[in-house]
Amino acid sequence: MVAADRGGVFRILENAGNFTPEEVATALELVDEWLELGEHSGYLTYVLESQREEGAEVLGYVSFGPTPLTESTYDLYWIAVDKSKHRAGVGKRLMKFTEEEIVRRGGRLLLIETSSQETYGGTIQFYERTGYELVGKIKDYYKPGDDKLIFVKRLATPVAVDVGEGNTEPAKTSSSATPAVF
Repeated sequence: MVAADRGGVFRILENAGNFTPEEVATALELVDEWLELGEHSGYLTYVLESQREEGAEVLGYVSFGPTPLTESTYDLYWIAVDKSKHRAGVGKRLMKFTEEEIVRRGGRLLLIETSSQETYGGTIQFYERTGYELVGKIKDYYKPGDDKLIFVKRLATPVAVDVGEGNTEPAKTSSSATPAVF
C-alpha cells in the first residue's frame, strides 16, 4: 500500500455501511502508521487494485500483524472490500494473500475479532466459508447487545520434504510478499 491508496481505503470504509466514524478513523490511523513506519508499525497493510486505463482503483484492503507476546500467532485487524465488489472474490483473494504471507513469515495461527451485529452477518458468513472457526463470544463486549465474536484458523505450514539420503528441506513457498495486484 502506498499513500495514493489511502483515499480508496477511506472510500471503502465510509461506504461499508457498518463502521462508525470512530472505527473509520481508527482504521485510517493504522493505515497512516503503515505508511509512515512500514513493517516497524506492526500493521502489515496491503490493497488489492484493479488496473484500468484511468489508473488503479482500490478494490479492497487488509491489515494484519503479529500478536504481541505470542509465538507465531497473528491478528487480522481489518479487511474491507468495495461494496460493488462483494461476492466477486476480492475478499477471498485478500484473505488467501494474508494467510500465505503469514505462513511465509512463520505464522501458524490467525485470529479474527468481529461484532455480532446484524450488519456483520455477511462478514461472519465470509469467515465461516473461508475456514475460520468461531471459538469464543464475549457478551455485550462492544455495547449492550453487541457481542465480540472470536474466530481462529490454524494455517498450513510448509512441510519438510525428503530430498534423499536423510536430508530434508522446507517445501517451497511463495517468495514474493506482494503479488502483482497488491
